[in-house]
Amino acid sequence: MAKTRKNELRIPPQHIDSEKAVLGSIMLRKDAIQEVEDILTPDSFYVEKHKIIFRAMLDLAIKNEPIDMLSLSTKLSEQKLLDAIGGNQYLAEIVNIVPSSTNVKHYAEIVQKKFTLRSLIEASDYVSELAFEESDDRLDDILDMAEKRMFSVVSSPKNQKFTTLKNALPEAYERLEKLHENKGMLRGIPTGFRDLDTILSGLQNSDLIILAARPSVGKTTLALDIARMSATIHEKAVVIFSLEMSSQQLVDRMLAAESRVNAWNLRTGRLSADKEFSQLRDSLDKLSRAKIYIDDQPGNSIVRMKAISRRLKAEKGLDLIVVDYLQLMTTSKNYDSMVNQVTEISRSLKSLAKELDVPVLALSQLSRAVESRGGKPRLSDLRDSGSIEQDADVVMFIHREDRGKDESEKTNIAEILIEKHRNGPTGKIELYFDAKTTTFLSLEKSSVSEFSASKIADQLDEF
Repeated sequence: MAKTRKNELRIPPQHIDSEKAVLGSIMLRKDAIQEVEDILTPDSFYVEKHKIIFRAMLDLAIKNEPIDMLSLSTKLSEQKLLDAIGGNQYLAEIVNIVPSSTNVKHYAEIVQKKFTLRSLIEASDYVSELAFEESDDRLDDILDMAEKRMFSVVSSPKNQKFTTLKNALPEAYERLEKLHENKGMLRGIPTGFRDLDTILSGLQNSDLIILAARPSVGKTTLALDIARMSATIHEKAVVIFSLEMSSQQLVDRMLAAESRVNAWNLRTGRLSADKEFSQLRDSLDKLSRAKIYIDDQPGNSIVRMKAISRRLKAEKGLDLIVVDYLQLMTTSKNYDSMVNQVTEISRSLKSLAKELDVPVLALSQLSRAVESRGGKPRLSDLRDSGSIEQDADVVMFIHREDRGKDESEKTNIAEILIEKHRNGPTGKIELYFDAKTTTFLSLEKSSVSEFSASKIADQLDEF
């Protein structure tokens, strides 16, 4: 009984003096807020009035206004919160407690560490209650909810690491020397399509690659082809976040594409020839060895994607992330417009690519303007936000001239238009779309926007 009472009286992890020291340092030194704003959020603080003060400081920082006792007092008065935090007397108290404002980052790290520990305790309590409830939910659902909550404790940002040019040069020289010795070698992850790899030199680490098209043109098919061939032919580890299709639908598509068996017959069980069964067995064996991981959680969030991707990279290794598709993702807060929501999503995906140092291939819808206008897609057709174009390193469109025509008139030739390539040439390649097996195939004589190796080299010289 005594032990239970002792547990009830436990105080959550916190360090009030460090919280005061952070706030006091920001008021004493104008640049201090820049050192801690990527480490702390208002919720990082244990004391409620410290949350209010830090939130007001962030409001001032956004407007590039000075943060001192006078400006903070005025801001809190405007918000009718000055009395709630103890008035000017309390602001003066936290300024006077600061040992040295130059140590603001150290104080912030202590505050954030305590917040992470509190978050972990809350998550543990939630998981414990979940287990004790013994609800009617399936065990898989309970485990999923528990895992989601535990992985949501990802709010401790890592300290930013800087690399000096001097230290980066040896690695750059080694990479260039290796490329020179192996002419034609790809710098990035192979897509499985020769002509596409010629222009892009593969999908580059830290790049956000956008693949956009109108519905039913084949963007999911092309993304799955790239994921499948990267994993099966080149033994890369790929995670696919499918927000629209179930994992079984994706598996059926990849099986049909790999085995070259009619996709509809595969789904309806109308397989007859022994040859088809033999092809399927070989493909099943090949795909079973591939390091492809599928998450088909609908309405997935960037926080959850980051948690899963981090874990995969640490435990299994990770070379490529595929997101299908960008507009179906959810954000940490509700926005009044889709434009603002997509802006956060595109920036978060670029941040994920840089953090994990892998390419992120994200699919995106195009606006209806491309259909009403006719012709080929443009960068301005990217749906909901110009931030997609801004954040992306590569933007590719799928365009089919035969879309909407009768079956007899269809050529099934798809143009892959590389309209933005931050570190290389733009151009066009042509692929054949095999509707029966739902896969794209390289053409023997692809135009590649009439790119020859020498023309690509000429363009690259301009960068």
